[in-house]
Amino acid sequence: MLRQYVGHFGEKLVRRRPLELRVERPRAYLNTLDLVALGVGSTLGAGVYILTGELAKVRAGPATVICFLVAALSCVMSSLCFAEFGARVPRSGTAYLYIYVTVGQLCAFIIGWNLILSYVIATSSVARAWSYVFDNLIGNHISQMLQETFSLQMPYFLARYPDFFALGLVLLLTGLQVLGTRESTLVNKVFTGINILVLSFIIVSGFIKGDLHNWKLTEQDYALNTSASSDTSSLGPLGSGGFVPFDYEGILHGAATCFYAFLGFDSIATRGEEALNPDRSIPLGIMITLFICFLVYFGVSASLTLMVPYYLIHPDSPFPQAFLHVGWDAARYVVIVGTLCALTSSLLGITFTMPRLICAMAEDGLLFRRLAWIYDRTGTPIMAIAASGSLAGIMALLFEFRDLADLVSIGTLLVYSLVALSGLVLRYQQDQNLSKQEKKEEKMEMKPDIEGRPLESVPEEGTSNILKSLCDPINTIPTRKSGQIVYGCAFLLVLLLTILSLVLARWSSQVFSGDPVLTTVAVLLLLLITGVTVIIWRQPQSPTHLYFKVPALPVLPLVSIFLNIYLMVQMTSGAWAQFGIWMVIGFAIYFGYGIRHSLEENNEPQPPETCYVESHHALEDLLVQGTLSLYGL
Repeated sequence: MLRQYVGHFGEKLVRRRPLELRVERPRAYLNTLDLVALGVGSTLGAGVYILTGELAKVRAGPATVICFLVAALSCVMSSLCFAEFGARVPRSGTAYLYIYVTVGQLCAFIIGWNLILSYVIATSSVARAWSYVFDNLIGNHISQMLQETFSLQMPYFLARYPDFFALGLVLLLTGLQVLGTRESTLVNKVFTGINILVLSFIIVSGFIKGDLHNWKLTEQDYALNTSASSDTSSLGPLGSGGFVPFDYEGILHGAATCFYAFLGFDSIATRGEEALNPDRSIPLGIMITLFICFLVYFGVSASLTLMVPYYLIHPDSPFPQAFLHVGWDAARYVVIVGTLCALTSSLLGITFTMPRLICAMAEDGLLFRRLAWIYDRTGTPIMAIAASGSLAGIMALLFEFRDLADLVSIGTLLVYSLVALSGLVLRYQQDQNLSKQEKKEEKMEMKPDIEGRPLESVPEEGTSNILKSLCDPINTIPTRKSGQIVYGCAFLLVLLLTILSLVLARWSSQVFSGDPVLTTVAVLLLLLITGVTVIIWRQPQSPTHLYFKVPALPVLPLVSIFLNIYLMVQMTSGAWAQFGIWMVIGFAIYFGYGIRHSLEENNEPQPPETCYVESHHALEDLLVQGTLSLYGL
C-alpha cells in the first residue's frame, strides 16, 4: 500500500502538460520591432547604469568587459533554446510552460517560482535605483530625511531606510499596467529610444575622453590617488592592478552576477499571443535583443573603466560621477535623464511580464486560481497585476539593490539551465500528434519478440537489443523508448556536469597543475560526459518542421548547461541561503495547494477563470473598481 501511494505521488510530480494550445484571445498586434523594443527596454536598466559600476569597482576592474562577454555567450546559447520554444509554443508564460511540457509539474513550478523571484527582485531593485538617481538629482533631500527618521529602527539585514518613494513608483507603474497593453507599450518605445541614444553618447564620450593607462594601473597609481583623496574610504580595493586586478575568480564571480544584467530578454517569449507572427518574430526578436544588449554592455563598461580608474568608480552613480571626473559637468545631466528613462523602461517591461507569468501558473492551478482572472474592459490580468505590484513594492520599500543581485542571478541561471535541458530532450521525443495506428505499430515494435527462441538466448538478445538501441537505433523517428533513453541520459549528464563544475570551481589550480587524483577524476568525468552525449546524438530527432531550431544539438545545450552550473557554484553562501528560504516558501504553496488543484489533478479541460475568459459578474466588477480606485484611476 505504501509503495503504491509513493508511486502515485511520484507520478503527480512528473505529470506533463500536452503541447496543444488552449483557448486564447485573438489580440495580436506586436511586430518584431515591438518585441525588440520590449526586450531591450526590459534588459537595459539597472544592470547597465548601476551594476556596471559595482562590478568594476570591487569584483573585476577593467575585466568587467570580459564578465559581460562570458555572461552574454551563455545567454546566447540559452536564448537559442528560448527561440526554438518561442517558435514551437507561442503562448504566454512560455519559459514556465516549456518545463511543464518536457520535464514535469514540480520542475515547472520551481521554474515559475524562480521567475517570479527574479521579476519581483528586479522590479524592486530597479525602483530603488530610480529613487536613488532622482534623489541625487535634487540634492539627496529624500534620503537624508528618511535616514534621519528611520535609520535607527531598521534591522541590519534590511536597507538603511525604507524607501517610500520607490514604493510609490512601483504602485504608479502597476496602475499603468491596469490601463492596458497598448498604452504601456507606446511609453516603453519612447523611453527605450531615449535610453539607446544616451548609452550611445556614453560609449562615444568614453572612448574620446578615455585613457588606456586606466587598464594597466599599478600600486604606485593607487598610492597617488590615496594621498590626493581626502576621503580614502570611498576608494575601492586595488587587487593586483592591471587589466585583471582580481584574478580570474573575480571574472567568474562577476560573470555570474552579470546574469542580473541580462534578465529581460526572455520577456519576449512570454508575448506569443500578442505577436503578429510569433513563430518568426519571437526567435528573431530574442536574438536581435541579446546582440544589441551585449554591444551596449561591452561598450559602456569599456568606456567607464577607460574614463575612471576602477577603484575610483562611484558604485551607486558611476556615469554621472565619471563625467565629473573627466570635466564634462554638463554631460552629467544628460546621463541622469537617460538613466531615469532606462530605469522607467525596464520597470515597464518587468512589471508587464510578471503578472502574465503569475496568471499562467494560476490558470494551471499551481497558484491560487483567483490570480488568473482577467478584466474584460482592459484585457489585463488585474488580480495578478495587483498582487505582483504589491509584493514588488514591499521589496522596494525594505531592501537594497546590491544585496539582491546575486539572488536574482541564481534564479536566472537555474531557469536558463532547465530551459536548455528542456530544449535538448524535447527534440528527441515522439510527436504528440501520432495517430492511434502509428502508436499501435510503435508498441508492436517495442514488444520483445522472444517466442520460439531458446530460453538461454534471451539474456544475450536482451543485452544486444539494449546496446543496439543506445548506439544504433533502427527507427528514424523518435519513439517512446528512444525518448526515455534521452531523458535518462540528459539527467545523468546534468549530474556529471554538476560534479565537474564543483571540482573545477574548488580545485581548478590542482586539476590544471597535474594533481594525479583530481586530474584523473576530471578526465574520467569528461570521458563519461562524452560517451553519454554520443548516446543522445545517436537517437532519432523529431521531424516536426519549425521556423527555428537550436543548432549543434546536443552539444550546444549541454555547453550552456555547463556554463550556467559553473557560474552558479561561484555564488556566495549567503545568496544560496536566501534562495533556499524562497524555495521553502514555494514548496509550501505547491504541496499545500498547487499539487491538489492543478488541472491535471482534477482532469478539467479549462479552469472556470483563466487569463483568456471574459467576466461579467457584478462582484468581480466591484473588485475591479476598488483596485482602480486604489491607484487613483
